[in-house]
Amino acid sequence: MKRDKSDMEDDLRTEYNLKSLRVRRLGPGRKGFGGTTVQLEPDVAEMFPDADAVNEALRFLIRVMRDNQAVAPTTQANNSNSADG
Repeated sequence: MKRDKSDMEDDLRTEYNLKSLRVRRLGPGRKGFGGTTVQLEPDVAEMFPDADAVNEALRFLIRVMRDNQAVAPTTQANNSNSADG
């Protein structure tokens, strides 16, 4: 059984509240809905297949930086002692 074209027409129902819809705009002026968005330069982006890869690399870098900060004061103290002695 085929429907008439008039049966398939559906107007927007009055109970729909369009003012509560969250619409995403494209472009630099768009509003985010939580989280932080970072735009990578093309040469950096080509090295990472997805957001998980970027996050993994950044977490590794954070660990390295923290480890170096923990070691740095001890190394500097040893270097200044040897210069005095």
